[in-house]
Order: sequence, then C-alpha cells, then structure tokens
Amino acid sequence: MPMSQAFKDRLFPALDRIADHFGTPFHIYDETGIRNTGAALKQAFSALDGFREYYAVKALPNPRILEIMQGMGFGFDCSSIPELMLSRRIGAWGENIMFTSNNTSKTEFEAAEADGGCILNLDDISLIPKVPHFPELVCFRYNPGPRRTGNAIIGVPEEAKYGVAHDQILEAYRQAKQKGAARFGLHTMLASNELNHAYMVQTADMLLELAEEIGKELDITFEFINIGGGFGIPYRPDQHPMNIDALGREITRHIQNFRKRTGYAPRLYMESGRFMTGPHGVLVTRAINHKNIYRKYIGVDACMSALMRPGMYGAYHHIEIPGKENPSETEVVDVVGSLCENNDKFAVRRELPPIDEGDPVVIQDTGAHGHSMGFTYNGKLRPQELLLRSDGTVERIRRAETPADYFATLDFAPEAMKTDIGWRR
Repeated sequence: MPMSQAFKDRLFPALDRIADHFGTPFHIYDETGIRNTGAALKQAFSALDGFREYYAVKALPNPRILEIMQGMGFGFDCSSIPELMLSRRIGAWGENIMFTSNNTSKTEFEAAEADGGCILNLDDISLIPKVPHFPELVCFRYNPGPRRTGNAIIGVPEEAKYGVAHDQILEAYRQAKQKGAARFGLHTMLASNELNHAYMVQTADMLLELAEEIGKELDITFEFINIGGGFGIPYRPDQHPMNIDALGREITRHIQNFRKRTGYAPRLYMESGRFMTGPHGVLVTRAINHKNIYRKYIGVDACMSALMRPGMYGAYHHIEIPGKENPSETEVVDVVGSLCENNDKFAVRRELPPIDEGDPVVIQDTGAHGHSMGFTYNGKLRPQELLLRSDGTVERIRRAETPADYFATLDFAPEAMKTDIGWRR
C-alpha cells in the first residue's frame, strides 16, 4: 500500500504545474497525510494518560516538518548536536526532547545540557561518570541481547552496538540513583520497519517486566517506558500496514495490568519517524534519457544523492507515472540516475508503462530517510524539498544544494603546524 489515493488526488492534478514552477527533482511532503497519521496514532493510545510520540528527527530533519509535529503535541527524538539545534530552533526544550546518542562525546553531553536541557537517554553504563552534571531525570537504553530477536534491518540485539546489556542494567540505575537521579525512564529500540504489531507489544511487555524488577530492587518508580521507533510502512503494494489500533489496545492492556500489580503506571513514549512521514513524501523526477543495451534503462534527473535506500539496501520504492496509472501495455526497465556507481538505480527490472522523455516519475514513500540520507559523492547534490500544505499551497521548505554549498568547506583560514617528523633519522 504505497502512496495513498488521497495523496495522489491532492498532488497529481497539480503536478505538472508544480514541476514547471519549481523544476525537478524535488521531494514533496503531504501535510494533510502527516496530520492524519498523527491523529490516528494519538487515538490508538488515547486510553493511556501521558502518551507521547517523540518524532525521530533523523527521518526528516526539516524545521517546517518539525513545526507540524510540535503542533500535534509531539516531542523530538534527537541523536546528534545538529538535531538538537533543529529542535530548539523551533522552540522545543527540556522534556520535549529526548537525546539518545551513542558513543557520546563530551561536546555532545554539553550540548544536551545547554539551552533548557533534554531527557538524557544514556546508551552505556560507562557513560555515567562522563555526564558533566548528572540530571534529576535519566533514562537508559536497554539491549536485551539473546533474550529477544531483532529484524533484518536493525540486526540481532547481541550484535548491535546500542544499549546497556541485561546484566548491567540494574547496576546502571543503581549508579544513577547514587549520582542523584530521582526520576527514571526506560528505553529500548529493537526493530526497524517492523509491520508485525505483536513484536512491538512484546517489546512493551519486556520493558514493563524489567521496570517492575528494577523498581522492586532499587525502590524506584519509572515515569515512562519508551518502546522506541521501528514502526514499519508497507513499501510494496502487496504489504499491509501495521495494525496500530490493535497495538494500542494490547499495550494499553499490559500497562493497566502493570498498574494493578504495582499501584502505578508509567507513561508510554515512542519515537516513530518512518511511520509518521514515510508514506507522505515522494521524490518527483523527470525521465531525460533512454538507453537500450543488454537491458532497457530509463535515465532520470535525480540520483542516489536524493534517495540512497534502493542502492544501499536494495529497498523497494513503488514508482508511478502520472497519467499512466492503468496502462494497456508495460515494459521491463531499470530506472537509473547519473552517479558513477552501478547501484545508482531506483528500480531494477521493474514493470512500468512506457515512459517518454519529459514524463514525471514519482518515486514513492520518500518522506523518511530520503533526503536526510543524501550525500554529495561524485559532486552530486541534494534536491529541494517542498510541502503540499493542507490549504493546497505548495511551499519550498528547503532549496536545492548548489556548487557553492559543495565548495563552502574549502573556504577557510589557512592553518598549519610544524612537527619534528621531517628531522627524524
């Protein structure tokens, strides 16, 4: 179930005019779709007091998108200093931000503490003495190791670099309490692009059991559990979306049972990125060349710098040619960019309607990990981003990169130092 019919109905009738006005390529995001998904998420967990989504900034780090999230009452999941800066730029601070870094540096700890702070989610027990000023509220990212399985994207937990090991987690909270922490959260992230809601229910149940065990041992209560992100979207037409309503009902039941056993219930947090924006963005590019050798290639005016998932992961992104949605004939083609890499392919051996030069090519589900995973290898630059607002206006929310941007880091004050290496014998 790629791009919704409602998104097509809003976009396709105006696509030629949008492309003529702004030029191609571009990512365009659907504000109405994003807001509808946010409303559905909140409704699914409406029986829980204090439920909150912390949008994963890495999925689509654009201030206008973050403003939409903030307007729905969501916080932000950050894992780098620029992501903290982006969130604070739109007015988020304190417990509206969860900072989940790994291999954290002193500079990152200082940034997390600055400008109103954040919820500090520590990735390892060894980081406890490195926190400059230990906060009152602290959270740890838990890695259950062989107690749980991961999935194909994020990998097996015991092979992952993330999180505090099971045999360290109790001691981590003990040390945090000794350092002055009086408020506690518990976090994990075990899957990516997961469509089976039962897996996420099991994750919530795992955290609740662990919170109960640690709470009894250390005489502490947990203000929240955070089941992380990883909610999937159906990239392929034959896939079905995650059953978010069933997820909400079952996790709610587990938390209510926890309350009966312990006398209190932690709030439920999550940090979905792909689920919130992925289906609500497309990459619009144009066919500019045809090549017929051992295969037939359709060359477009975008390349992997705009969307690297197919080349990096072999990921499937559905493609449509507006005006040719129900073709009487098709052909098998590779849809390719101009990067000097053979994996610069948006589609391989894909059955599509005959594509003419100049046709718009809509590559779907790019609203998460599309533009944000772009790069400048080969001197290829990332395209502009547009927002299809709920009132029908199309707004540019990021300009395309230019050669001036590419060369900007070569504009610096000369600096050198002498060493004695040249004098060694």
